Amino acid sequence: QVQLVESGGGLVQPGGSLTLSCAASGSIFSIGAMGWYRQAPGKQRELVATITREGFTTYADSVKGRFSISRLNVKNTVYLRMNGLKPEDTAVYYCNAVQEPFGWGQGTQVTVSS
Repeated sequence: QVQLVESGGGLVQPGGSLTLSCAASGSIFSIGAMGWYRQAPGKQRELVATITREGFTTYADSVKGRFSISRLNVKNTVYLRMNGLKPEDTAVYYCNAVQEPFGWGQGTQVTVSS
């Protein structure tokens, strides 16, 4: 069972940037697609970005043009670069496999506030 550890969150002002990292305890090379999810207080978890093993990406409309997902298979790590952050991006961010999710990690808190 692969374990996932997210990091890189924090408090940032509107318009700021953060880069999140997701380190997997095992190989992610064989995993078809990895995704970043987020869950805001009182809301359901939502998928914000995905990346296939070949590097094809998709984004939720709410983050398109501002977020960028990437993966480094040799390091078993997935990244989420977030630019132009808005207060509505405030949430706990998680990563996981898209088709067959593993157990959820602790996530990393992102707070966008002035």
